[in-house]
Amino acid sequence: MTNHESFEEIPHTADAALRVWGKDLAELFANAARGLAWLMADPETVQPEKEVALDLTAPDAETLLVTWLGELIYLNERDGVVFTVFDLEEVTPTHLRGRARGGRPGEFRRFVKAATFSGLAIRPTDRGLETTITFDV
Repeated sequence: MTNHESFEEIPHTADAALRVWGKDLAELFANAARGLAWLMADPETVQPEKEVALDLTAPDAETLLVTWLGELIYLNERDGVVFTVFDLEEVTPTHLRGRARGGRPGEFRRFVKAATFSGLAIRPTDRGLETTITFDV
């Protein structure tokens, strides 16, 4: 198990899973994206040279989180970019607007196919918000 300040990898039988927390939705979403980047590659080897603007909507916060991570995974597949810097201007349970910056890593740790809804629930805790995200790898 690997533990960072804002996320930790948790044991999972076939896929990869992260427990993520944040003081609010914006921080939770940014920390989930940081965790995704860490699963893919060593973020320290990424020079954030490419920037993308994202404007996403969904019916609820869990669907928006999967949509957000799915978009980052799609851009990784398409462009070989791992996103490590996030400026989320607006995050509500149904809308996300912001920018992500990233670049090509020194090498990939693993290929992440998708973020899943398996056991996904965003819940309040003593630290703010917390969720566990399972990724298909």
